[in-house]
Amino acid sequence: MNRKDTLYLTADLDGIHEAAKLLRAGELVAFPTETVYGLGGDARNDDAVAQIYAAKGRPSFNPLIAHVASPEAARRHVHWNDAAERLAQAFWPGPLTLVMPLKPDHGISSLVTAGLDTLAVRMPAHPAAQQLLRSFDGPVAAPSANPSGRISPTTAQHVREGLNGRIAAILDDGICNVGLESTILGLAGDPTLLRPGGLAREEIEAALNQELHVHQQGEALSAPGQLLSHYAPDSAVRLNVSTPQGDEILLGFGDMDCDLNLSVAGDVNEAAAHLFSALHLLDKTGRPIAVAPIPMHGLGAAINDRLSRAAAPRDQ
Repeated sequence: MNRKDTLYLTADLDGIHEAAKLLRAGELVAFPTETVYGLGGDARNDDAVAQIYAAKGRPSFNPLIAHVASPEAARRHVHWNDAAERLAQAFWPGPLTLVMPLKPDHGISSLVTAGLDTLAVRMPAHPAAQQLLRSFDGPVAAPSANPSGRISPTTAQHVREGLNGRIAAILDDGICNVGLESTILGLAGDPTLLRPGGLAREEIEAALNQELHVHQQGEALSAPGQLLSHYAPDSAVRLNVSTPQGDEILLGFGDMDCDLNLSVAGDVNEAAAHLFSALHLLDKTGRPIAVAPIPMHGLGAAINDRLSRAAAPRDQ
């Protein structure tokens, strides 16, 4: 797609109806969720899904998440089970993606699943996302609305900076309040944490009353967000820093001297909500970014996952 400019829509009734109309026509629309802005296309339409990969420059072996309006909508495409039902009752709508085996008559483009026999599916909590999905009345494939491998977008302006002229429209409804992509849980076998995210592992384990298996680096890709180098700014990133070196700009956590602080109170939920916006802001300085240590409890695990991928060598 080569557009002169991308249509800008406000998330009122007219804007949502226009966004749904564009999706039905096979166009791409960026829209807000509680986690980050997603780049949406009809998950049943091969051409629309191919446009997602092209607009983002995303490798086609990296699967996408299908967003749905309800658990009933998810059950049309995947084999549902007791664990899925328990988790959906506890955490849907919300920042939890479930990966489950496809039904034979699933109707989902094979580009969404990257040829796998499973589908990642989520019911987002953001009101505008819910209204859009209900108006469209179908599954919407939606990775984060940014060029592949770059910092995820938590505002419509972030989307515009990365994808203007490459997609049909952006539906703007302010800042995403979770700020990290969804947690991805595999349910094709034993419950397995495939990607930490906006729902803490501890909450899932409590709901299932069991410990989760954890996807290990080097294992085959089975869900979005597992590439080693991902969520990366242009600037170099160095982690677990107390004292910056040279021209580094320090992203802090807790009560400390720094250039920008994710959470002065040391709250990992607040830090998660601010992470990508902070990285966007610091990246514009052109200086190397040093990041203070972040604890591993709760959403701290997901923050550290994103930071480790942002700091990974770019040739991976």
